[in-house]
Amino acid sequence: MLRHLKKSAVVFAIAASLAVPTARAEGQLRIAEQFGIIYLLLNVAQDQKLVEKHGKALGVDVKVEFVKLSGGASINEALLSGSIDVAGAGVGPMLTIWDRTRGRQNVRAVASLGNLPYELVTNNPAVRSIDDLTDKDRIALPASGVSMQSRLLQLASAKKWGDAQYNKFDKLQVALAHPEATAAMLKGGSEISAHFSSPPFQQQELAGNPAVHVLLNSYDVLGGPSAAAVLYATEKFRADNPKTYRALIEGLTEAVALVKSDPELAADIFIRTNRSGMDRALLLKVIRSPDVDYKLPLQNTFMLADFMYRVGVIKQKPASAKDYVFDDAHDAAAS
Repeated sequence: MLRHLKKSAVVFAIAASLAVPTARAEGQLRIAEQFGIIYLLLNVAQDQKLVEKHGKALGVDVKVEFVKLSGGASINEALLSGSIDVAGAGVGPMLTIWDRTRGRQNVRAVASLGNLPYELVTNNPAVRSIDDLTDKDRIALPASGVSMQSRLLQLASAKKWGDAQYNKFDKLQVALAHPEATAAMLKGGSEISAHFSSPPFQQQELAGNPAVHVLLNSYDVLGGPSAAAVLYATEKFRADNPKTYRALIEGLTEAVALVKSDPELAADIFIRTNRSGMDRALLLKVIRSPDVDYKLPLQNTFMLADFMYRVGVIKQKPASAKDYVFDDAHDAAAS
């Protein structure tokens, strides 16, 4: 028995050591992104090697790796396991991991990737609003119950039917990556009758299938323009890699300037980096939309944070957005 216990202890120690992320030298940067034009700033930074450019100016050779994942839950797992250094996901998943790691890894938001509206669309002619959704409908989104889209639908439900019914539509949700869900919506004939996505997928569906129509817009739910996706990281990564972190912020700042000054180049970069077959004119329409604003400060996120605490999804109550963002200059106006 003693030999067995000693052997088990050794096995456990080895497994534990493997689970601990190894220390990474300054200049190593792995960023997780998802699908859609809400990640355009990362596409521009990747294509133009902006992080590398600013890293060189700071005296560090930054090697950037972009990892494509789907769903905030899987991205949060990757961040905590040390598989990535910076996560890119919706505000909802960021708040979940901020709450989970407070007092330990202390994950916080690094920057917004811009304000873009999410839209819930359907190809079911009998459904004209969320009031009409029934058990026969299936709503595709990146991660059931936890993705940004899922949290927005929960908030909309709580505003309409009260906090007690905030998860009224969770049972209708199907986890599916945006490209696959878009194909299902355009083709029809599958169990998927609705899709809560992000640009440019919602625009593709509305343009490609006359039966598709909008049920819900995130700006309406939140009362105005709001951050669609954010980057976030652990406190340790930020402290241990000050030059890499600064190069990331400066690279993103330059990406914002490029998108605003040259939308056509930005569209070409999106098509090139994503190997997208999306219509260029439609893509440019999205980028130039007055509802779209690429920027780094988080805007209008606290309503969702307050809601998530109120219904018990997160246990820590933020006093303001400043609680879940790093104290960087660009986030002084976080809301």
